[in-house]
Formats: sequence, structure tokens, C-alpha cells
Amino acid sequence: MELAQILERVPRGDLWVFGYGSLMWSPGFRPAEQKTGLVRGYHRAMCILSSRYRGTPEKPGLVMGLCRGGSCWGIAFRIPKERVRRVLGALWKREMLNKVYLPTMLQVTVGPKQRGRQVRQLRALAFVADTSHRQFIRELDLHGRARLVAQGIGERGRCVDYIRNTLEHMLALGVNDPHLARILDAAAGLASGRQDR
Repeated sequence: MELAQILERVPRGDLWVFGYGSLMWSPGFRPAEQKTGLVRGYHRAMCILSSRYRGTPEKPGLVMGLCRGGSCWGIAFRIPKERVRRVLGALWKREMLNKVYLPTMLQVTVGPKQRGRQVRQLRALAFVADTSHRQFIRELDLHGRARLVAQGIGERGRCVDYIRNTLEHMLALGVNDPHLARILDAAAGLASGRQDR
């Protein structure tokens, strides 16, 4: 999908964007508003080989994508309508370089009920993993994922730091991801073992 196509499909007013990985802690734009949000029907997965931002073609790293099934907590960012075209252009250059994601409008639940406040539903643009893409990893055990995370160093830094930052921001939202934490622990162990040699 090209940028012009998604610009035709997104709302004409303000646009919400759902971040579940590095967009949570480094969106690359200043949102007018941000809210903790839950997407149902998709989960966060370590499933995309990174040969640029968090790895190289010779030593790819592993980054996240949204995959079908389960649910995913993240952050929904509101972009004012006058900045939508510019922000989407920047996001496109960042997220769609290899077209490994399918930009998709998803239902997000924000504003957990507390002190009489009601939950709210909104539609947000999210980057869903393209399971037919050559960089998509379907089956890999924890050690295989940890190995890719441990070796991955690219233009935007170490893959281990990418996972650590994501986990820290999830914990700040009150969300725990034991599987992702196990991958990080195993990867950190592999990385430190190499440094000790």
C-alpha cells in the first residue's frame, strides 16, 4: 500500500495512531494528545527481521509487529488534522521502507473506567505485520528469537535496548509481558557472554 492510498482512507479530521513498540517511546512527532489504549484481536509479537534499524543484512535483529489473535496494550496518539499529511509522510519513511507492515485502521479502547469515567472507543492507524512478507518470521523458539535480538545492532541502536525500552514503557502503563521479558533476559545473557570473551 502506498502513502497516497492510506491518505485517502484515513479520517478527514484528526488522526489517531496506535503505538505498541518503539512508537510508544519514540514516536518521532509531537502528538496533540495521547492515551493508553487496548486493541483486541491482535497481539504484540517479535516477528519481523530488521536489517536496517535494529540489525544488518548479515546480522539481522528482530522487531515487533501486530499479529492476529489476543490483545495488545499500547499508546494512541492524536495528530491534529493540519499535521496529518506531514506526520504520516514521516511515519511512512520510518515504518514502510520495506513494506513489511500493513497499515490498518483498528478499534482501540482508551480511558479505563475509573472514578465514574467511561471507556471510549476510537479508530487508530496501526502497523500490522504482513505475514506474507519475506522478513516475517512465523515459527521461532525463544532461543532463536533471543539470538536475533542479541546480535541485532542497526542505525537506531541495539535490538536489546529496543526491547528493554518497550518493556519499561509497558510497565509504566501497568502492563507486563512475561514472554517478551524472557526473550530480553536470554538475549542480554547471550550479548554479555560475547562481550566477556
